[in-house]
Amino acid sequence: MRAAMPMVDDPHRTSEVRHPVSMTLFAVQLLNGLQLGVLLFLIAAGLTLVFGVMDFVNLAHGVQYMVGAYLAVVFTTLVGNFFMALVLAMSAALLIGLLLEVTIYRRLYDRDHLDQVLATFGVILFLNELARVLFGPSPLTVPVPEALSGAVLLMNGLLYPVYRIALIVAGLAVAVGLWLLVTQTRIGMLVRAGATNARMVSALGVNIRQLFMIVFGFGVMLAGFAGFTAAPILSVEPGMGDSLLILAFVVIVIGGIGSIRGAFFAALIVGLVDTLGRTFMTDIFKLFLSPSAATDVGPAVASMLIYILMAAVLFFRPTGLFPAKGS
Repeated sequence: MRAAMPMVDDPHRTSEVRHPVSMTLFAVQLLNGLQLGVLLFLIAAGLTLVFGVMDFVNLAHGVQYMVGAYLAVVFTTLVGNFFMALVLAMSAALLIGLLLEVTIYRRLYDRDHLDQVLATFGVILFLNELARVLFGPSPLTVPVPEALSGAVLLMNGLLYPVYRIALIVAGLAVAVGLWLLVTQTRIGMLVRAGATNARMVSALGVNIRQLFMIVFGFGVMLAGFAGFTAAPILSVEPGMGDSLLILAFVVIVIGGIGSIRGAFFAALIVGLVDTLGRTFMTDIFKLFLSPSAATDVGPAVASMLIYILMAAVLFFRPTGLFPAKGS
């Protein structure tokens, strides 16, 4: 089967091999950028709600992505059915996340951000080492479900894997469902109110601890879903969520803390800018620099693009592109 893109361990590093600029390459990297954007949204959506509603800095949120990926390995091996394994893995991810919330995170809500950063960083180290002990340091893989195997012809010369298209569609469907939940339901109303002023919501008689648990549970399941869906196309290994967590923080800063809409659009922007930049920046610099200089400068600038974008957004819109109302 002809592959549409190199299979790599890091979804935002799909452009390490140079290719001549063409419409086919641009279309492939555009889809790759959307795929990365969808994964970032699934992680950033929960992170921005936890930060916006609970004022809780959870560095260990990326570990939930890794947990979802390892649960994909465990349950697909046990039941042999990808979709049944998805249901079981999401249930297990929720239980693990709520266990962490009750035993560790709940004790940190009233502490300052430095304590939260240090404690959740400790959770990262513990869970990464636990994964290494239980599953070993070697990368693991999950087979692509047979129903989503193969590739489709999107344009002349472009075959793109069905599973990657399904991942993009699933992520967009989750985004729509989450938007409806946040904007059209009572729980969503409380979440939006909590993101604006959690103290006022508590003063009005809402059980703020219960609201925190609901928000945290949503965040855990979204991150776990991202890890599960990424498992068939990426290597499952300890620490796999750490780099994506950094990008997720960039997303919520650009989009606006506490804003689901901001997380969605910022995730797509970051995914596209990062993927297209890593692919084409060297070729762009070759237009006005020597090939050797462009080869040195292009990758360096490409790796900084999303941070330059974040700095620009903070300069012109310090609260983000789509801040939560009341920010």
